[in-house]
Amino acid sequence: MFFPRKRMKLRTNHKRGMQLNRLTLLIVASIICIAFFLYFLNERLKPTYLEYAEVQTNKIASYVVSKAINSRTSNVLDVNDIIEDVPSGTSVTTKFNTEIINRVRAETLELVKMYLEQAEHGELSHLPDLDNVEYDVNKIQQGDGIVFFVPLAQAADIPLLGNLGPKIPIRFHVIGNVHSNVTADIREFGINSAYVEVGIHIEVNVQIIVPFASKSTTVSQDIPVAMGLTRGPVPNIYTNGTDAVQPSIEVPVPYQ
Repeated sequence: MFFPRKRMKLRTNHKRGMQLNRLTLLIVASIICIAFFLYFLNERLKPTYLEYAEVQTNKIASYVVSKAINSRTSNVLDVNDIIEDVPSGTSVTTKFNTEIINRVRAETLELVKMYLEQAEHGELSHLPDLDNVEYDVNKIQQGDGIVFFVPLAQAADIPLLGNLGPKIPIRFHVIGNVHSNVTADIREFGINSAYVEVGIHIEVNVQIIVPFASKSTTVSQDIPVAMGLTRGPVPNIYTNGTDAVQPSIEVPVPYQ
């Protein structure tokens, strides 16, 4: 007499259990599909927004370095201020005054390091005002490096969406020390004269961190120290250094 009711209850419970299992499987499958889709989308877009992050990082770091250089007390010198003549027997040797060059180099390096450290600790006046870039002041002030956001559509180079979509956090910080080398470029200018440029080549290594990826890059900049013309005595005979046969010309030589 009671068996039919029990069978109906069992069937009802079985159906409910089947529905719950199907719903659970549907939810789990949906979550897995969404996760795979996001992973696939991230892998496809990662090179694009990582390249975009590198471009923006170079702009920001170069601006900070340029601002540090512009704040130094020593301006670009005349090349004759760093060239000295050293008598050597019957001839004269011309060389660079390394004391002046090293002093300018040390001052420049100190300023670049100071400005980068201040920018990484929240000194917003050292950072440029770029389009589509929003700085995370709280993260910067916590010492997490320079953190900024860019729209996903902008980073993925999708012009139709413009500034729509979620914003991607990008962080970069300086790794290692600031490296520098003294460079010199000497070019012939006229007769027994030369145009000389002496500069400092600065390299800053930075680590760029985006969601699920990171990359190291180098920001480099050339800073002029001194430039100008250096002139020597004009010789009595000038052949322009060619191997052609030179004409026989009598040139009066002043009597010593």
